[in-house]
Amino acid sequence: MSSPSIRVESVSKSYGETKAVNNISLTVEKGELYGLIGPDGAGKTTLFRMLTSLLVPDSGKAEVEGFDIVNDYKNLRRILGYMPGRFSLYHDLTVEENLAFFATIFGTTIKDNYDLIRDIYIQIEPFKNRKAGKLSGGMKQKLALSCALIHKPEVLFLDEPTTGVDAVSRKEFWEMLKTLQKKGITIMVSTPYMDEAALCDHVALIQKGNILSIDTPEKIRSQYKFPLMRIRTDNMYILPVDLRSFPGSESAYRFGDSVHFSTKEELQHPGLRNFLESKGHHQIEIEKIEPDIEDCFMAFLRNEKREWRNNRL
Repeated sequence: MSSPSIRVESVSKSYGETKAVNNISLTVEKGELYGLIGPDGAGKTTLFRMLTSLLVPDSGKAEVEGFDIVNDYKNLRRILGYMPGRFSLYHDLTVEENLAFFATIFGTTIKDNYDLIRDIYIQIEPFKNRKAGKLSGGMKQKLALSCALIHKPEVLFLDEPTTGVDAVSRKEFWEMLKTLQKKGITIMVSTPYMDEAALCDHVALIQKGNILSIDTPEKIRSQYKFPLMRIRTDNMYILPVDLRSFPGSESAYRFGDSVHFSTKEELQHPGLRNFLESKGHHQIEIEKIEPDIEDCFMAFLRNEKREWRNNRL
């Protein structure tokens, strides 16, 4: 059995009193598309900066393709590609000049590895003479990915690559990642978008520097223990508050244009409908649904808060 592409063992990093990454351990297999899923401030970027040798951990150990992230950083940087969350290419250079610059850094040329980036680059090639700072969000994203791939890395780290781009560009980007995965590149991607978790082979849910769960998206969803409903009424503002007062309520929170509501036990819709009517709600819509990753993430957070409260008592 081959050794994993990425191995993280009890890694921690603090900024003053803030524990950005707290004793994290995880393993990413070769050729895997691995998602680090969590909201802003969860610790995703700090972990990525350590794994790409830009930060030194306070404790713990990590290896990427067998290279220690502290002691072997020079060798490590030759075999990985990194796309940070903020667009960091040279705004005053053209598309082609940026790509040529990053190729030169690694002792290669655009032509040498053009096959790897061709499907991505052809979408921005018509704008190759345009300054990078003048590109749209989606085009900047494709250029940054091309620059991260131009030296043909073995491992690719993408820190929130789809944040701030439109839905079509997000879909196209994930299709590109699937294509790159088929070429044998190990990909670790972070994102605050829970729906993107379903596109990964494995995901790690992270919050406040702590790992809440690591598994396949399917297994994480299967761990949701409670009946779940999508509910709408004519008074969405007060609906979550009223649902939390329903006997047997487990959780109620806004989810887009509806409220996701779970109960500790199965219940009959007429009883819930009567309860909401007694609270002054009308135009009531109740639909039983299957949980997605965001529902599971919220459940893990509730469990974490309960454990914290119990430990305080």
